[in-house]
Amino acid sequence: MRMNNIEEILNKYCTIDLIQVIISNSTKKEDILKVKIRPILKKEELLFQTSEYIGKKVLHNNYKKEEIVQKIQFYLDGLFKQAEIKTKSNLITILVSKKGTVTIKNKTIKDSEVTMKQNLEHNRTKQYILKEGIPVPFLVDLNVMTKEGQIVKARYDKFRQINRFLEFVEDILPSLDKERELTIIDFGCGKSYLTFAMYYYLKELKNYNINVIGLDLKEDVIRTCNALRDKYQYDKLNFLQGDIASYEGVNHVDMVVSLHACDTATDYALYKAVKWNASVILSVPCCQHELNNQMQANELKSIFQYGLIKERTAALYTDALRANLLEIMGYKTQILEFIDMEHTPKNILIRGVRSDKNKKKDYKEYENTIQFLGVNPTLYQLFQEER
Repeated sequence: MRMNNIEEILNKYCTIDLIQVIISNSTKKEDILKVKIRPILKKEELLFQTSEYIGKKVLHNNYKKEEIVQKIQFYLDGLFKQAEIKTKSNLITILVSKKGTVTIKNKTIKDSEVTMKQNLEHNRTKQYILKEGIPVPFLVDLNVMTKEGQIVKARYDKFRQINRFLEFVEDILPSLDKERELTIIDFGCGKSYLTFAMYYYLKELKNYNINVIGLDLKEDVIRTCNALRDKYQYDKLNFLQGDIASYEGVNHVDMVVSLHACDTATDYALYKAVKWNASVILSVPCCQHELNNQMQANELKSIFQYGLIKERTAALYTDALRANLLEIMGYKTQILEFIDMEHTPKNILIRGVRSDKNKKKDYKEYENTIQFLGVNPTLYQLFQEER
């Protein structure tokens, strides 16, 4: 078979019933790795969107039917050796040999074998945990959603942030015991968007037996949050006025959350979590000033002469050293991106999961690092008091 057979196949199956085309086995991997193609409806016109994987980039373009037929033929004319076309009823494989010989295999598939759903939206909707169109009472009261479940345009970033946080919570579910009541503390809860979201997700959606405590210094904020708690009848959610460093209200905590606790308040939250032997720690630090005022490494003087560079570097060092200390204390620790940088510069989340397999490390390497930087972090000082 030759290229005219490919054109015939493409004209037949490049319709609205197409699910996806994957073009692979590149002959020039340094230029392009693979291509994915799917149908989309744009202003009621059927188009075909290509996603070209070039290095670490993905380039998108839209084509009409006659254009995509020609484009696929171009791909298979020496650039790629294989194409897989999946429709609602057929799976077609096209193989092109080095000599240009074309082999086409066409398999009829049953509905039960179709594992990929068709999506004709031009910009695919992300599958959020809390879904748009389904009203969530606390999101309505916090002016993130309308009563109909639509996202308030000016609050869409907050909606994304809430769902991103819940994805982190979802990831650590295997570390939480579902057979007993779990105590969760949110230090510096503020207006409690994420506290309410966490309670709703774990209690209402996942049926965990939880007792959640939100702690904040602002009396009016605590009053408002408790009023909302009463309205939703969230009987295992309580908001208290208090300070992270001095809070002694419980003896054991399973999960500690600290979101945007300012400067060294984050260190006290992490210290408390470790002392409680918490199974999970989720922390988004804020306003990391401490190391910026301490760093004196002579070898880095030429870099740190630029105030902005020193400030940003100090913030990253602060969080890296915090993560190191959690590792030393027996936590498997990751530093993850919370939300995209364009929405907020406070986009790092430290996630620690206690694990018996994660043996405690000694302080030697850590202490060499802080000596080089000329710093003495608060979290390190707190742990030194226990040694």
